[in-house]
Amino acid sequence: MLEPDLKAQLKAYLERATRPIQITASVDDGEKSAQMLSLLDDLQEASALISVDVVRDDDERKPSFALTSPGQDMHLRFAGLPMGHEFTSLVLALLQVGGHPPKAAGETLEQVRNLEGEFLFETYYSLSCQNCPDVVQALNLMAVLNPNIRHVAIDGALFQDEVEAREIMSVPTVFLNGKPFDQGRMSLEQIVAKIDTGAEERMAKQIAAKDPFDVLVVGGGPAGAAAAIYSARKGIRTGVAAERFGGQVLDTLSIENLVSVPHTEGPKLATALEQHVREYDVDIMDLQSAEALVPAGDDGLHEIQLANGASLRAKTVVVSTGARWRQMNVPGENEYRNKGVAYCPHCDGPLFKGKHVAVIGGGNSGVEAAIDLAGIVAHVTLLEFDVKLRADEVLQRKLRSLPNVTILTSAQTTKVLGDGKRVTGLAYTDRTSGESREVALEGIFVQIGLLPNTEWLKGTVELSDRGEIITDSHGRTNVPGVFAAGDCTTTPYKQIVIAMGEGSRAALAAFDHIIRTSAPAAAEAGAAA
Repeated sequence: MLEPDLKAQLKAYLERATRPIQITASVDDGEKSAQMLSLLDDLQEASALISVDVVRDDDERKPSFALTSPGQDMHLRFAGLPMGHEFTSLVLALLQVGGHPPKAAGETLEQVRNLEGEFLFETYYSLSCQNCPDVVQALNLMAVLNPNIRHVAIDGALFQDEVEAREIMSVPTVFLNGKPFDQGRMSLEQIVAKIDTGAEERMAKQIAAKDPFDVLVVGGGPAGAAAAIYSARKGIRTGVAAERFGGQVLDTLSIENLVSVPHTEGPKLATALEQHVREYDVDIMDLQSAEALVPAGDDGLHEIQLANGASLRAKTVVVSTGARWRQMNVPGENEYRNKGVAYCPHCDGPLFKGKHVAVIGGGNSGVEAAIDLAGIVAHVTLLEFDVKLRADEVLQRKLRSLPNVTILTSAQTTKVLGDGKRVTGLAYTDRTSGESREVALEGIFVQIGLLPNTEWLKGTVELSDRGEIITDSHGRTNVPGVFAAGDCTTTPYKQIVIAMGEGSRAALAAFDHIIRTSAPAAAEAGAAA
């Protein structure tokens, strides 16, 4: 099942396990069960601590396998073959069941151990989804730490009947005790905060008690991470408040233009960014959404008001809140979001196998999405508002060579159609003839660019017509002591490497601002003494 190189790597990883790992496989006579048993044989060969039992007459999903350790009360299971992006989830689960300590923050681990109640989580994933492993890994860890928590990770493509019955049209989708819990990427902290009802209030109190920062970075993407590192290296008090560390990078599948890194994936880069920041004395505050900026008054401190009611104060602020997927803003889009309307073809594409879908947008992202989807679905209809596609010519040639793709230009999407439960089609206007038309389909993938996350700054910081923060050559905004960097600014070419550079520059400019504004006060204090 596994290639020799991967077997060697797996064996090296499993040397970190310190206690026995018991795998119980539930199988039938199907091909997928045979493949799973082959995978489990490879796991057993990789470590003397692993043992495998096979059962055929139980009521579990088939094929699936449970992981535990003798004497331990753990309940986690993989339904299907966790390969692709989920192979890392399997390796981590083996290590954690085998006694290897997790890397999560100690207070979060303790919070998980103290959760009371009975929790049965079921996560539906796809093997091509880069967002799914975070959720699977977080819930697996929770099942290892707390015997009251059970988790089953389910390959949606393999258990298609369940996907249809539960009307799952986006991954990851999580059920808790048989009822919908949440969809999309979630961190361990986010999941715990959602089921630990007092967590937000406790966090708000902790934040409110914090001393002012020299530099407060708002946002945890590439720009924010770079700003935090450059600030901390100056030896000044640095904090980061972010909704999710990694930002838009977490939703990026393949990265091949980061100088000196020939290839990586978004989640891997996001993890590396956070690990680098944590090497310094930086106060990272996750799950924090900024709602308002109050410019500095007589005390010289800016205030960032958060959604949980707490506030943070700082001498300088670096705003790096990035951007999000732009929506079509047509009737039915919000109603059918995650019910056929999707924004990540890599994540959700496998759920539409054999179906008819549309891609909205003829730029590089849209055309790449259409090419990828054409290998999975029955047919792709690409709609572009302009008179021609805007993607690179090499991508257009590839797209036009595919037999199951229809390209519609001068097409303005006007409405998402559905039956109340899921998407059934879309309506568009032919901008050449003015005629209204409809396309019958089961999925719509929106790929029309990004929208800056700056609504919370309106009225305090000068924004462009597109909502981007206007900055000068030093990353300064019109508010003294407030800087900005990355995709939320007017800086052209929204690229990871540019965002990193912009974040570094903004941090250096913030440090320079602190020096220049505090020097006179220090001098006066010295003279008075």
